[in-house]
Amino acid sequence: MRLVRDRSTSFGRLVRRYRDPVVVQTLRSATAAAIAYVVALRLSPEPAPLTAPLTALLVVQVTLYATLTNGIRRVNAVVAGVLVAIAFSQLVGLTWWSLALLIVASLAVGHLVRVDEYVPEVAISAMLVLGVTTVGDTAWARVVETLIGAVVGLGCNLLLPPPVWLDEAGESIEGLARRVRQLMLRMGEEAAGRPPVEQATQRLYEARRLDHDIVEVDAALRQAEDSLRLNPRVREGLLHRVVLRTGLDTLEICTVVLRVLARTFTDLTKARAPEPPFTPGTGAAVEQLLSEIADSVVSFAVLVTSPVSTSAESAESRLAAGLRQAATTRDKLAQLLLEEVERDARTWHFYGAVLTEVNRIIDEMDTEHRSRRLFEELDRNARDQRERMPRLTRLRESVRDARPLRRVAGQSVDDDG
Repeated sequence: MRLVRDRSTSFGRLVRRYRDPVVVQTLRSATAAAIAYVVALRLSPEPAPLTAPLTALLVVQVTLYATLTNGIRRVNAVVAGVLVAIAFSQLVGLTWWSLALLIVASLAVGHLVRVDEYVPEVAISAMLVLGVTTVGDTAWARVVETLIGAVVGLGCNLLLPPPVWLDEAGESIEGLARRVRQLMLRMGEEAAGRPPVEQATQRLYEARRLDHDIVEVDAALRQAEDSLRLNPRVREGLLHRVVLRTGLDTLEICTVVLRVLARTFTDLTKARAPEPPFTPGTGAAVEQLLSEIADSVVSFAVLVTSPVSTSAESAESRLAAGLRQAATTRDKLAQLLLEEVERDARTWHFYGAVLTEVNRIIDEMDTEHRSRRLFEELDRNARDQRERMPRLTRLRESVRDARPLRRVAGQSVDDDG
């Protein structure tokens, strides 16, 4: 049994390693470049048509959507650069001043044809072509090689569909939620004791560093969103994108509020030093409340990233129960803080800030609030799609309306029969 378990674990590691974005990108790029070079050797007059594998290497991306968009922009950039070089070759030769004019003209043309990040590629293509003596033959050969590389790069992603990076994005979101949970637990433990000011300040710095984690999670989520676009293997890709994006937005708001809460704890610790920030009973309530909110944050992340309906329902139940318990503890804490303010009103504004900030986190993760947000985002995306592609939207609606008519017609035929 142990041998079987070890082999299954090794196999799981091997699968995860080959699904790694770096490994997938390397294998796909190398394959596309080799195929493009073989095809270009037969179709291009150049003895070493390296433009084709270079184009395939730059065009092929991890997702099909990125491949399509990058391929179109790169082909436009190279063709524009070749045309500029052909025009310059008819007028001037290659000198220092003509090279400067060529670069200026190429960059200007690149902005006009809207190739985005491939604007320098226009100037690079123009310089490479202008520097060759047989400009005419080399120019058109470069265009052919560029088209070969772009077509091969696109074909590799069509024949070898790239993976959908939902699991990686989900792991990133859950990892962020667990880091938020750990920070909340540490803040709660220190609130129940007598932390030094330096320790409270350290928690504030940790809360600020969560901004960098959000940037990394956002990058993983963007990759997942691109992998869902134009992917024939994915159904309801829009719903997946909206669920993950709104979930990350909620976690980002929670981290911002947590950073404000850490600043409130730091200022409260300074104001009450050398006394503890809370009395023992109130500190215990703060620790309990932050622990319950921390668990709810993880439940929220699991809810957002659960692809199976049964897992999502279980996570939603845990989240709702956790938020109800947190609301009860919050009310208890509010009563304890009111009693402390009646005894000593010097730090009342800090106590009010603590309640306001924990309320905001609880409200952001509320299931009803999340449902409204999802419906709003889905309506907004549908409205934007109708505005961008009105003809395609009308075609889809007509096909959707025709289905029940065909079904009714089929039933009437069966009845007549």
